[in-house]
Amino acid sequence: MISRSLVFSIRQEVYAKLLRLPAQYYLDNSSGHITAKIMYNVEQLTAASSESLRVIVRDGMITLGLLGYLFYTNWRLTLCVFVFLPVIGVLVRKASKRMRKLSLQVQDTMGDVNHVVQESINGNAVVKTFAGEESEQERFYKSSEENLKRGLKMVIVQNLNSPVVQVVMACAMALIVWLALRPQILGNTSAGEFVAYLTAAGLLAKPVKNLTDVNEKLQRGLAAAHSVFELLDLPEEQNNGQLKPKLNGAIRFDHVALNYADGVQAIKDFSLDILPGQTVALVGRSGAGKSSLVNMLVRFQEVSSGQIYLDGLPINDIDLSCLRTQIAMVNQQVVLFNRTVRENIAYGQLQGASDEEIHAAAKAAYAHDFIMNLPNGYDTVLGAQGLNLSGGQRQRIAIARAILKNAPILILDEATSALDNESEHFIQQAFDEAMQDRTTIVIAHRLSTIENADRIVVMDQGQIVEQGTHQELLAKHGAYYQLHQRNFEDN
Repeated sequence: MISRSLVFSIRQEVYAKLLRLPAQYYLDNSSGHITAKIMYNVEQLTAASSESLRVIVRDGMITLGLLGYLFYTNWRLTLCVFVFLPVIGVLVRKASKRMRKLSLQVQDTMGDVNHVVQESINGNAVVKTFAGEESEQERFYKSSEENLKRGLKMVIVQNLNSPVVQVVMACAMALIVWLALRPQILGNTSAGEFVAYLTAAGLLAKPVKNLTDVNEKLQRGLAAAHSVFELLDLPEEQNNGQLKPKLNGAIRFDHVALNYADGVQAIKDFSLDILPGQTVALVGRSGAGKSSLVNMLVRFQEVSSGQIYLDGLPINDIDLSCLRTQIAMVNQQVVLFNRTVRENIAYGQLQGASDEEIHAAAKAAYAHDFIMNLPNGYDTVLGAQGLNLSGGQRQRIAIARAILKNAPILILDEATSALDNESEHFIQQAFDEAMQDRTTIVIAHRLSTIENADRIVVMDQGQIVEQGTHQELLAKHGAYYQLHQRNFEDN
């Protein structure tokens, strides 16, 4: 019962930590390895700690008691036995180092197995469409085989370690009997005392064996502890801001730069002022830095140099939760949860929204009609990632979620790219209404969706190439004109 309570407590702490880690952690680590930490490693840690503790305390006390009795009965013979302790210590130490190293490898390979399973499940449609079943089966086999090899090596080390220690103990017993033939060693010890001594020495074998056997579980637990506590010690998202203002939506990028860990500069000396209520469109080729700019605004990535101001306040001075509460975002890759339509629209801080507010947001996103046609309407469970809906339907639910949030800043990251022409027409009308009195940043490759923006900013290699209205930029015959012509030809 204590063990299960420990699993529960540590899992809660690890999960809470995962929610507080910066976005970069999720870019650097696969979901399979992260899941393995919270499921497999925590289980190994708690199982090893509870069982190992019980064996170490029980058999450790028995071993100390027997050694004390042996020393009290005949200290000369016992000192001879102590000669073998360094040998046992060296054997256990070498086995422990090897088992801990192998246990870390088992945990890593378990993460690989988890990763393959999650990828094949999430990409099930692609796997089936491209007949990738055999390929995925081969990947899973290789990952599982690596996990099996590491596990078998641990078993071999453990099964060799325990018998060798027992052989050393047998040698110690043989030495005791051999020395007992010398009167100067036995001294005044009677035959009965000597038999009792031999019996006590023989009883040492079982607790020593138990202590040797539990070493495998202990090392597995220590390896898991290293993994779990390494995660718990990771730095969390920086949240030094104390201010909790009600934002109006004024945004200023002041000579902002963003450098990645590998030295790539995503944003270079970027300066831009956006007035409250303005709609600004960011356009450019893939990799121009548009999404990176937006990620800095919601602090998924931290500014390397320069400063971002919201209503004249440095963004780092604003409490992180307060900041994100006032920014609504719709991404191209829609995230829906295995919950009802209602819960997906009124997600997180929006859970207290009334049915009327949820329905109004859905109607504004032109999602209400198709939702009502679902088996249980707003109470229909969408399933994993909402894959039983079309791409346009998923996007409209995400848009309804953003509209319901009613934040002063709205970010649309290629939000209409997954919609058909009819849906895009309705959504564009909904956004025109939603953008009123709200600062909106739009990222889109389909330039027809941002022609009415107050300002269009053309980016390339993390810098502003040109900016202006749609008509002004077309008249310049510059970068925007070329993008527009290419986009027009593609359409």
